[in-house]
Amino acid sequence: MLELTNLYKTFNAGTVNEKTAINGLNLNLAPGDFVTVIGGNGAGKSTMLNLIAGVFPVDSGAIRLNGFNLTGLPEHKRARFLGRVFQDPMMGTAATMGIEENLALAYRRGKTRGLGSGITNPERTVFREKLETLGLGLEDRMTSKVGLLSGGQRQALTLLMATLQKPDLLLLDEHTAALDPKTADKVLQITDEIVARDNLTTLMVTHNMKNAIQYGNRLIMMDAGRVVVDIQGEEKKNLTVRDLLEKFNIENDRMLLSE
Repeated sequence: MLELTNLYKTFNAGTVNEKTAINGLNLNLAPGDFVTVIGGNGAGKSTMLNLIAGVFPVDSGAIRLNGFNLTGLPEHKRARFLGRVFQDPMMGTAATMGIEENLALAYRRGKTRGLGSGITNPERTVFREKLETLGLGLEDRMTSKVGLLSGGQRQALTLLMATLQKPDLLLLDEHTAALDPKTADKVLQITDEIVARDNLTTLMVTHNMKNAIQYGNRLIMMDAGRVVVDIQGEEKKNLTVRDLLEKFNIENDRMLLSE
């Protein structure tokens, strides 16, 4: 499904601020893999997602999705293959537009648009049914402005928008890090349900090792721009936070506090 082959990315090359963010990264995902990604600050987690999404060009290496070479494709042309949710709940939605208007934009992504821009009744039915699955009561507030929603409600809506047209690959970049623990747990539960229901191939970057162990069928740890630990199957099911700490000397305070 996803093949990252010998990826390299250096920022500010040739200057005093030169930083190698991705250093010979290789990673393959099978269809339906739900992979959680952990690692210290500067390990290359978010850079990897940005390279896949086309935010930054790679220095060398190849990115393939379903056998199609994305490496030279600009970001806007990759968007129809990818769903993405960011750490900031304010990203991914239009605050001044209503819930149903935001969903309509996501629903029509990649489709030919005619002269009629209004939301149809069949579309409203689809949106209501999808919103009901979130269990947040948003189906009764479809005309409300998104800017009036809480961070958790907005992040859940962004997740729904990212998966409304089933993406080939779902990218989650610490999408619960800015939420309080209770709300984060709810959004993670919704994430797990959507990924399982639609069998979505997913990469979820997280700083929380408990969440990395609890969710998904596979866990990878990154350091210095490459994968240093790759655990799946029964080994992952029996994993503990202490096991992870012993496998790799993590000195990132933020991660340790997430035990």
